[in-house]
Order: sequence, then C-alpha cells, then structure tokens
Amino acid sequence: MTRSITILGATGSIGRSTLDLIEREKDRFEVVALTAQQDVQGLAAAARRTQAQRAVIGDASLYGALKEALDGSGVEAAAGQEAIISAAELPADWTMGAIVGTAGLSPVMAALRRGRTVALANKESLVLAGGLMMQAAHDAGATLLPVDSEHNAVFQCFPHEDPARVRRVILTASGGPFRNFTREDMARVTPAQAVKHPNWSMGAKISVDSATLMNKGLELIEAYHLFPVGHERLSVLVHPQSVVHSLVEYFDGSVLAQLGPADMRTPIAYTLAWPKRMATPCTPLDLAQVGRLDFEAPDLVRFPALALAFQALREGGARPGVLNAANEVAVAAFLSGRIGFLDIAFIVETVLSRYAPTAPATIDEALQIDAEARRVTENALERKAA
Repeated sequence: MTRSITILGATGSIGRSTLDLIEREKDRFEVVALTAQQDVQGLAAAARRTQAQRAVIGDASLYGALKEALDGSGVEAAAGQEAIISAAELPADWTMGAIVGTAGLSPVMAALRRGRTVALANKESLVLAGGLMMQAAHDAGATLLPVDSEHNAVFQCFPHEDPARVRRVILTASGGPFRNFTREDMARVTPAQAVKHPNWSMGAKISVDSATLMNKGLELIEAYHLFPVGHERLSVLVHPQSVVHSLVEYFDGSVLAQLGPADMRTPIAYTLAWPKRMATPCTPLDLAQVGRLDFEAPDLVRFPALALAFQALREGGARPGVLNAANEVAVAAFLSGRIGFLDIAFIVETVLSRYAPTAPATIDEALQIDAEARRVTENALERKAA
C-alpha cells in the first residue's frame, strides 16, 4: 500500500536521510510536498527525483529561482513561510518535521491539527511548546513519532498502554568530544573542535550542544512531553560508544534497551514504516567488533548546561523555552568567535535568572517568549563584551 508523505526540511541532514530511504523503495511512497529554506538546487533536484507534487522554498525572494529550476518537471513551486505551513496541511499520510529551530513549530502544528502522523526531528518545537503540541495531537487524533535516536529508542521499549509500569526512562549520551576534558581544557576549546562529534555526523549547532551536553538536556525536556512518566523518572547516562540509544527500566527490575548503529536512517525508517518495519542500508551492528559497552554518570559540574536543563524542566512553565532560545543565541555567538565555550552555559544561566515569563497558552505566546528570550540573551552578550 502506497504511503503519501511530506518532508518539511528536505535538504537538511534528516531530510536527506529520509529521501535516501524512500528513493530506495519508490513504489511504497508518494511524495506530496518537499520544503527547504534556501537550498533551491537541492530542493529542486529532490522534487524532480521523487516527482513531488509541490516544492516550497521558505525564502520568498528565491521563488523565481525555484520556479526556473523546476521548469518542465510538473512540480508546483511555492515560496514563503505561509506556503510552508500550507504544504504541511496538504493531505499526506505521514509528515517529517525536520525544519531546524523554532521555525519548525508552526508547520508541525499545522500537520498535527490535520490529524496527521508526524515524525518529529525538531526538538526545539517540543521544548518551546510541548504541552501545546501534545494537546493539539490529542485533540486531532494525530500520531507523533519521535525521530531523535534516543526518543525513538524509548518509544520502541515503552509500555504505551500502561506507563505506570515504568520506574525510569534513561537517555544515553555519548559525552561528546570533551567527555574527559577538565574545565581548564574546555576553556581553550575552539569552534572547530566543538563541531567534531566522535560518533555522529551532525550540523554545527547540534554538535556544539552535544559537546556541552545541552543537547541531552533538551532531549530530557522532549522526553518529558513524549512519555508520561514525570520529570522525576527521567535520567541521563553517559555511554561513549553510542550503541545503546536509550533504556526503559520497569518496576520489576527489568531494563529494556534499544541498540543499533550510529545512523539516523534507522530511527527514521522506524517512523517511516510504523507500525511495521522496513529494510535500511545501515551497516548491521556487530557487537563482537564493538567489544565493550561503557557507562558512567554525567558530570554536572564540568557540564553545567545539563544541570540547567534539569532545573528548567523541574521549574516548568516557560523556563524550557527560555533555556532553548538563550542556548541557540549563545551557541551562535560561540561559533562566530564572540564568546568562549564555557561562556555558553554562563550566558544561558544569566538569561534564566533575568527572564521568567509565565507559561504560554498559545503558539503565538510561545513564539513571543522565544523572541524576547533571544533579545535578553543578546543584551547579556553585549554586557559581557563591554
């Protein structure tokens, strides 16, 4: 049976991996829409290969270039942020939400409100407005499937029919490239070092988040919304090999874990074929070759970003959204050379102490909180530089 799909963020890492999977089994999938923000040529090429019905470029000034690139293909061209939301509302069995950052929130909400099955690879949306998103999914009868390897692993091991049986949800973290660095070592870290993740191939921002462990903190907040166990039953375990992607501990002492290669096509394929499974080109996991699996508790002193995320989760309300916005701005400042690696967590902590709005009741309010948190963060950066 053919499954119709839309990919929001088709030219990014997750989008490209999704396209790789569907192009290997073209008879199983019909592409409704593909979107990208600025990569006209990448979007047009993907739309042509998959015979998509519509291709949308977020940057409205690039509409002419996209239309020209699609000339003669039969693919409809559209442009602008509203056009991306419209693409998310088109009839499709399955939608991949892979637009990076808060820009992905409104399109994903549009898909959820249409009662779609949504594979979510955008953690910022859940961190900023998780309660609103989960309520929208519930009200519309939509299905939300996590794509992040950790949450996908939990999803595969979780007793959805009876969450009370769970004692703990344990997210694993590689520990990043600076797992054994002292604070003095980390003070000298450069952006070039921080974007080199030891196990995964990812973008610059998420690689820096993995190096500070903020990525794991954001995933804790994401897990809080996806799995109804409460923040007190969420924990993190450092696992350098990135083979065990996460674990679920039951109240009888049993612990279920999902293992797999460090390849995002595995969790993407799980959501793409759900509730069934599909073949992937991923290299099979060879545990004999891996040889050993190590685990250790995270060091919240050397990696205060994770401690800040735990705090924001406990305090709730708008705190997780403020944390996320401040971190995005601080990471960008680090990557551009404005601040040092250790300053990222310092700036986030400063913003959390200065800006404490009430929980958002609507998506517009969530986006306003995000925008104000970014302004407060820029002010903090300016004061630090002065």
